[in-house]
Amino acid sequence: MSAQPQVTPKKVTRDDIEAKLRELRGEVDTRAQTAKTTGVAIVAGVVMVTLITAYVLGRRRGKKRNLVLEIRRV
Repeated sequence: MSAQPQVTPKKVTRDDIEAKLRELRGEVDTRAQTAKTTGVAIVAGVVMVTLITAYVLGRRRGKKRNLVLEIRRV
């Protein structure tokens, strides 16, 4: 038979609960900040690609519609 030590249950106080919640909130805030930074970078990249694509396609379309009219006198 092994003797198990008697552990007296400790009462959980309001301070214990608040400390644990602060600890958890700190972890969540850190992860949220990381995700926010990554999200902003992705959105900025997508906006830049969209603007560049619109510019290039608009230039190309403008060149196709450009009429060159040559008038010669006889």
